Amino acid sequence: MSRIAYVDGRFVPHNAAAIHIEDRSVQFADAVYEVWGVKDGALLDSDGHFTRLERSLGELKIAMPVGREALAEALFELIRRNRLRNGLVYLQVSRGKARRDHAFPGPDVKPCVIATAKRVDFAALVKKAETGIAVKTMPDQRWARCDIKTVSLLANVLAKQAAKETGAQEAWLTDRDGFVTEGSSSNAWIVTPEGALVTRPASNAILNGITRRTLISVAQGRGLTFEERPFTVDEALAAREAFITNASSMLMPVVTIDGQPVGNGHPGSLTTELRTAYQDSAVAAAHKKTARAASRPVARRAKRRISSGQPTARTVEQRRERDPPCPMTRNRTFRTFFSTRSASPRRR
Repeated sequence: MSRIAYVDGRFVPHNAAAIHIEDRSVQFADAVYEVWGVKDGALLDSDGHFTRLERSLGELKIAMPVGREALAEALFELIRRNRLRNGLVYLQVSRGKARRDHAFPGPDVKPCVIATAKRVDFAALVKKAETGIAVKTMPDQRWARCDIKTVSLLANVLAKQAAKETGAQEAWLTDRDGFVTEGSSSNAWIVTPEGALVTRPASNAILNGITRRTLISVAQGRGLTFEERPFTVDEALAAREAFITNASSMLMPVVTIDGQPVGNGHPGSLTTELRTAYQDSAVAAAHKKTARAASRPVARRAKRRISSGQPTARTVEQRRERDPPCPMTRNRTFRTFFSTRSASPRRR
């Protein structure tokens, strides 16, 4: 089955999806994004990601394109059309298309919304968690507003590539004082010899990960000792355990840092316990939220088609005949927003 993407209110074949060459995400990285984990067809930590999306947009003074509920409907429809059970959904909102100029364009320029979905082999992630990953440390060379989830990720890309070239799977970035800020695409954690769970406090220096925030609640609910403070590389090397968190891998044990073992060089028991606890908590919450939304006609139809294994249309024309262009077109706010757009032939 070919993948389906979402571009400004339209579901289109993934290989034909396109935005304008002067969209500000292309020329200025003037856009924000979010990534949701999908388990059993449900969005994990859904509300947390939407809240952070709204905050990031607000920090960049980009208008929320449509309401949260309407946007969620589009993502669930994207999941349905891709027949996605387990994987990731990527959503990006840019300031929109405008003639190239560093200053913001006028108020007539509307945000551009795109989204994609892809499968993830969770069984492979479980096997990876059984052995753990290697981390390479390096100086943090990113900008001073890492709390905003922008698409400007070149420093992160360079760090990840540098780690990969040494055989590591993640980079841990360090500030001028030698404290770990976070990973190139994850938050960093350690477990002290005394059993305390430690991660750096949320600030402009790190992205306040949604998986991170959920795990803090899980840990506190289990009565674990939790410390939100910076830690050095040396302290991490002396730790009993270490791990990373993000939407794509949930919790992943770190077994070596700069080639040196953490603890006994194997995934720690607390990390394994927390990974299971986080997944159980996040999946249960996601299913509960999905069940509440299932009363809507679009959601009921999507659930029936996924659970029954009903095949999708083989052509775009057949798909259009059977399915509405987008469930959000029934939403007045959404319809008004996208009625201002002119679609290029490629998008059609």
